Amino acid sequence: MSAPLVVSIPHRLGREEAARRLKSGLGRAAASIPVMQVEEERWEGDRMNFRIRALGQVAAGQVDVGEDQVRVEVTLPWLLQRFAELAQTTIRKRGQLLLTKGDEK
Repeated sequence: MSAPLVVSIPHRLGREEAARRLKSGLGRAAASIPVMQVEEERWEGDRMNFRIRALGQVAAGQVDVGEDQVRVEVTLPWLLQRFAELAQTTIRKRGQLLLTKGDEK
């Protein structure tokens, strides 16, 4: 088993608003990545456990929503580990878009 891929995304929304945005926008963000599909998304308080499928491989992880940051942790199967850096960059960029769009108020 490999070490998990961890991405922290800072935000200024507070826990409730960040969770609301993630719950409503996560499906749309995943849908924009054609080789990936979300198989499971289960929220328990401020934590979402998920399972995704990409390139025929399954990866599982969790998203923890904090007051000023979101922490994404995903364990990639060996085949997808080759794409870990790309996955990390993509998660960070899409997460920042979701958590910063419209917070200029």
